[in-house]
Amino acid sequence: MREIKTSVITEAVARLCQEVNFELGEDVVTALKKAEQVEESSLGKEVLKQLLENARIAKKESLPLCQDCGMAVVFLEIGQDVHIVGGNLYKAVEEGVRRGYTDGYLRKSMVNQPFSARVNTKDNTPPVIHTEILPGDRLKITLLAKGGGAENMSRLVMLKPGEGRQGVIDFVAMAVEEAGGKACPPLIIGVGIGGTVDTVMLLAKKALLRKVGDPNPEPEIAELEKEIFNRVNNLGIGPLGFGGRVTALAVHAKVLPSHIASLPVAVNLQCHSARHKEILI
Repeated sequence: MREIKTSVITEAVARLCQEVNFELGEDVVTALKKAEQVEESSLGKEVLKQLLENARIAKKESLPLCQDCGMAVVFLEIGQDVHIVGGNLYKAVEEGVRRGYTDGYLRKSMVNQPFSARVNTKDNTPPVIHTEILPGDRLKITLLAKGGGAENMSRLVMLKPGEGRQGVIDFVAMAVEEAGGKACPPLIIGVGIGGTVDTVMLLAKKALLRKVGDPNPEPEIAELEKEIFNRVNNLGIGPLGFGGRVTALAVHAKVLPSHIASLPVAVNLQCHSARHKEILI
């Protein structure tokens, strides 16, 4: 049994909160550079150029990539041979978010009583935490800073099984078209298929964590991703909705088995400021 102190977890989460907001992943930067080369619209090309310059300045000056520093979504993959000591695991993660956003002077966006008073919590807590138990004696922490604009464009549908593959493609394309420029494209499109109404939404969000441009290892799913990608980039929405060929940088799908009477499909859009990092303890 391997012990991990909650103080180590708090420090790791605090560091991740700042790193994700200051440094755009190299996979995203590479995808934006490629998009700039293939974009046919002069305005779209200029937008992509500015996004790359924004990323350069943010990293150099330790400044937020976006004014919306996001909701902290934390994925914990806990080895079954790990023993967390020194306090409550979730409280340790929450304290890490509090310190990271406060010490990093990052915008705090979380509000209590969202249906009425909407009082800001003033430290960007509580985070959203998803936990998975796996074999081993390590703890993997992945932090996703999820902006509100793209998150607001999330969509869920329970398709009829007979609608099948084409139904999935049509629904994702419709979701992106309805979002237009509100989700701040170019997008990474997370697609969840199968499972239940609750698990399919989580699938779509987890799909965003894959390295941008890496296809699904299962050929049939990879082909589906490719077709959705082409369909979406023919919508003409373009960077930040100003028109162009590059509406999406990538489409990432995850699939689970489902009930014989169901075909759940979820779409979770990620804006161009795709901020997530991980650490293994």
